[in-house]
Amino acid sequence: FPIDITFKSTNPFGWPQIVLSVYGPDFFGHDVVRGYGAVHVPFVPGRHKRTIAMFVPESTSRLQQLTSWFTGRRPEFTDPKVVAQGEGREVTRVRSQGFVTISFNVI
Repeated sequence: FPIDITFKSTNPFGWPQIVLSVYGPDFFGHDVVRGYGAVHVPFVPGRHKRTIAMFVPESTSRLQQLTSWFTGRRPEFTDPKVVAQGEGREVTRVRSQGFVTISFNVI
């Protein structure tokens, strides 16, 4: 998807990131999260290709896993900012879920 954005900053700390939330149907037709990922937007002019490692949150107990399977409500983040920040992620149980390749054309 083409995105046209202009940024202005006095320092590169917290440089803009693209956060991806990928959803898709499960076996029962429920719309569930298939993966989250984030990557920093390059600021050097040219064509840039980035590969984003995707991950999904995991239930912490067998009972929660069984309940989420029956109800079709799998664990997911309520705030997409969690994906872009490192704070609090060390206590979140996640599973690797593949890769997404994204291409930037920076002018």
